Amino acid sequence: MARSRKKGYFVDPQLIVKIAAAQKASSRKPIKTWSRRSTVTPEFVGLNIEVHNGKAFIPVYVTENMVGHKLGEFSPTRTFRQHTQPSRKEAQ
Repeated sequence: MARSRKKGYFVDPQLIVKIAAAQKASSRKPIKTWSRRSTVTPEFVGLNIEVHNGKAFIPVYVTENMVGHKLGEFSPTRTFRQHTQPSRKEAQ
C-alpha cells in the first residue's frame, strides 16, 4: 500500500544526517545504509550510496530519474541463476 500524500515521503532520520554531512563536505565517499525503505529525494542526486540487500552492500549512484523511488528497488535481494534446461531426450 502506498503512503498517503498528506504524510509525505519517508526518509530515515539517520540517513538524512549522513546525506547532509556528505553534501556539506562535498565528499565522494559512499554512504552505507540499511534503510531500503527510504525514498530517494532530490538531495540524494549525485551521491554514491551503498544499500544493504541482506548479504552485501550494493553500490548505487543516484540520478535524477531515481527521485521518488525507494532505495531498496536498486539493490536486488535475489540472484537469478538460470531456468532449467529441458533434457535432451525430451528435445528429440
